[in-house]
Amino acid sequence: MVVGKLIETDLDVAEGAAWLAIQCPRMAMALEQTGPLPLRRRGDGFAELLSAIVSQQVSVASANAIWARLEAAAMTTPQAVGGAEWEDLRALGLSRQKIRYAQALALADIDYPALRRLPDEDIIKRLVTVPGIGRWTAEIYAMFSLGRADVFAPGDLALQVAAQSLYALEERPKEAQLRAMAQEWSPWRSVAARLLFAYYRVIKQRDGIT
Repeated sequence: MVVGKLIETDLDVAEGAAWLAIQCPRMAMALEQTGPLPLRRRGDGFAELLSAIVSQQVSVASANAIWARLEAAAMTTPQAVGGAEWEDLRALGLSRQKIRYAQALALADIDYPALRRLPDEDIIKRLVTVPGIGRWTAEIYAMFSLGRADVFAPGDLALQVAAQSLYALEERPKEAQLRAMAQEWSPWRSVAARLLFAYYRVIKQRDGIT
């Protein structure tokens, strides 16, 4: 099955960035300020999605600490998490809700290699059937774990703030508005996301936000 362009190297990111700069003067301006964009490829599979669940609604430092404990306890596979006692997972730092999500993911029987061969929207539809995996998480997974070139996550706050600044919008665009805007960046919406994430960091530095 044809799944479209994949982002696998820095050259792929550079190709997409060059295309965006040609298509849109504001994207070109952002690229001048950010410089070359990072690849930002991650691994795929159960552990990557479990890490996303762990990171929900906690600080980066807290998420890293909990993840380190899970790794030390060899609790990053579906077999381990699915068979674990709640008390053991609580002791590692997971909330009751996140334990429910983690075990639902462990028991979801997702064929991770098969996801790599699915069309973008089918990946997202499959993942959001799992409690605790929303559309944002599924889109981020498709972009950065599976390297899909034409996926975007318009529900992301950083992307919304960056788009508002770059396009001089009066208000921060809501998810539906930003999703519509992103149509103009196809077939390189994932690179547009990388550019907007990088531009968001430029904004934070400019405004003195840490």
